[in-house]
Amino acid sequence: KYWRASNYLAVGQIYLLDKNPLLRRPLTLSDVKSRLLGHFGTTPGQNFIYCHLNKLINDTGRSIIYISGPGHGGPAIVAQVYLEGTYTEYYPDITEDAVGMGKLFKQFSFPGGIPSHVAPETPGSMHEGGELGYSLSHAYGAVLDKPDLLVACVVGDGEAETGPLATSWHANKFLNPKTDGAVLPILHLNGYKIANPTVLDRIPRSELTALFVGYGYDPIIVEGDDPAKMHPLFADALQMCNDKITSIQATARSSSAPITRPAWPMIILRTPKGWTGPKELNGKLIEGTWRSHQVPMSSPAQNPSHFSHLEAWLRSYDPDSLFDEDGALMPELKALVPPYELRMGNNPFTNPRVKMLRLPPFADYGIDIPHRGAVKASDTSIVGKFLRDVIRKNESARNFRVFGPDETASNRLHALFEATDKQFLGEIIPSDDNMSNDGRVMEMLSEHQCEGWLEGYLLTGGHGLLNSYEAFIHIIDSMFNQHAKWLKMCKDIEWRNNLASLNILLASHVWRQDHNGFTHQDPGFLDHVINKKPEIIRIYLPPDANCLLSVMDHCLSSCHKANVIVAGKHPSPQWLPIDEATSHCTKGVSVWEWASNDRGVMPHVIVCAAGDVPTLEALAATSILRKKLPKLKVRFINVVNLMKLALPSQHPNGLCNQDFDSMFTVDTPIVFAFHGYPHLVERLLYRRKNHNLTVKGYVEEGTISTPFDMTVMNKLDRFHLVIDVCDVLERDAGKKVDAESLWTAAYVKQEMQQLLVKHKSYIREHGADMPEVVDWVWNNGKPAV
Repeated sequence: KYWRASNYLAVGQIYLLDKNPLLRRPLTLSDVKSRLLGHFGTTPGQNFIYCHLNKLINDTGRSIIYISGPGHGGPAIVAQVYLEGTYTEYYPDITEDAVGMGKLFKQFSFPGGIPSHVAPETPGSMHEGGELGYSLSHAYGAVLDKPDLLVACVVGDGEAETGPLATSWHANKFLNPKTDGAVLPILHLNGYKIANPTVLDRIPRSELTALFVGYGYDPIIVEGDDPAKMHPLFADALQMCNDKITSIQATARSSSAPITRPAWPMIILRTPKGWTGPKELNGKLIEGTWRSHQVPMSSPAQNPSHFSHLEAWLRSYDPDSLFDEDGALMPELKALVPPYELRMGNNPFTNPRVKMLRLPPFADYGIDIPHRGAVKASDTSIVGKFLRDVIRKNESARNFRVFGPDETASNRLHALFEATDKQFLGEIIPSDDNMSNDGRVMEMLSEHQCEGWLEGYLLTGGHGLLNSYEAFIHIIDSMFNQHAKWLKMCKDIEWRNNLASLNILLASHVWRQDHNGFTHQDPGFLDHVINKKPEIIRIYLPPDANCLLSVMDHCLSSCHKANVIVAGKHPSPQWLPIDEATSHCTKGVSVWEWASNDRGVMPHVIVCAAGDVPTLEALAATSILRKKLPKLKVRFINVVNLMKLALPSQHPNGLCNQDFDSMFTVDTPIVFAFHGYPHLVERLLYRRKNHNLTVKGYVEEGTISTPFDMTVMNKLDRFHLVIDVCDVLERDAGKKVDAESLWTAAYVKQEMQQLLVKHKSYIREHGADMPEVVDWVWNNGKPAV
């Protein structure tokens, strides 16, 4: 009966307005929504599972989260949290009576109402499922470091065909039964997607079982369409899975011996799509077919013949036997709801109060810089030491992890392994490095898996960092979308708590992928990120290790943001002492006076840079300009927080016009060396007064070559930048520049062009960059005047 009540509420949400929610009078057209939206096909099966999980909670006292993987499962979970009373606690106007039920029905997929997914508005949700494929990786991320938590993850058979979901079955090889919670995957086979059968429903049972045994699971199959038989079968299967999980965890936690990877249980549940819905309509089968995927019957307003069928369907659930005269759930059914503190709609891990990280003083890891650029170091190697100690300081809290697709060491974060190992429950052999059953680093060669783990970990109260090659972070473009949208929606919901920020470190970036070639050269993730809500996204381009330390400290201290950091891993010149780096990063953009010579006068040109390699090339170009054109007044600006370029109306970090014009002036030529695609900076600066702008960046030129040649191919190198400055001087001839500089510019351009010819000849003969490029040091390694 409880299942019938939840199914009735689900159908009511899809079809009914607020006028006649309990059918206390005959149904009329005015009771039905004119525009029907929603998905019924998955709903009865999910209600079935949720009801039985409630029973398991009552029987065992387990802490359980329900993750709804199938798309548009909102009607089921909204119905369930309403029945248990949680919905009314969060939304007091949706009362547990006929009036409140009417409001519940009307708001579903209705203007000013709630979405059809298990969205942030739904109590107990931490996974929306708007895009299919991430439920299982979220589930495994959610249980990390939560030994008493069980996540029941319902995987739709359509969702199971996606790439991210297919790879996420392997997450069981990383789950530690001693220190982590457990995931119970429930593969729900209802046979169809929108208009086609599902793959896993159409393979032999033996093949289906073998597939999941091969994945390392212990599957239990429950199938049928008779509710009277299915209820006890599923209840027994659920209890059996719970007993196995309890046994696995008890064995692991009672011994100090190395853990042998267990075969975790899972359930394969096969029920009809659109179960309990109309059997057929207009001579066509509905229940058990793709026709029940969304709205099983169209609106009676457009199809009057459907009206009687709709009323008969609604009355088949016998709402009078489920709800009392006032519209409240019958007392004997309300008694089936778990205790308040154990309701899945109110599980604290689905709306966590995040405990902030304990961070070591980042300045302690700073590099001493006696002369600008004279010291070379790997930026990520330095920040790796800081992250190592973040792990150490939070060891007892067990609330910080680093994720990466087999690239943590490659990205020069190897210092992490002085404090921890890579967690892995598969076979570990003596030649493996830094691997054990318990570790704070998790690596699998799947960006989807790593991002999903991190998101699940953050959504349930943890902190973390994903490190990846820059070019391949595009693989999780859509996952980033979904998480950024979740953060945005949570900001708009009063009862939602802030989460720890999503932190992504992109190393092995475009300008140092000369050894891997064109396929590894792509900085376009920044363009993708910038389109998300400005109060959520941040982009940082630290020019050196000390700035990276400051930025990383800030990002790990922040909350409810999506922070993207791009940093180099190869040894590169270091520019700012730690105190200057801290000040620079706090401002986000500043004039580097030691690289400028315009104090007290209007600059003739502004050279600006964002990114480590662009900063190197822009400084080298500035040194050439100051030597070749000594009367030229150059202002050098570095941008570390890219969003400073936007207007305050476009982004909360944006510089106001007065501060921007003070720094960039309103008409001085700007030559901007940028890490990514040039149009991104052009877009950000479009509404500023100073349009005297030349932006150089990645223009989709690349191959296997030398590091410096990568910049040459894209005309971001020092020689092309000098040529660009000379071009703008000639273009603006007679406006500000002295005659000597103006007439010398042509000779300087010619010299730069000759150096570019020399460069090409040299690398083709020697396979390496010219010594005058590789060995260049700012001010010849002397203290700046």
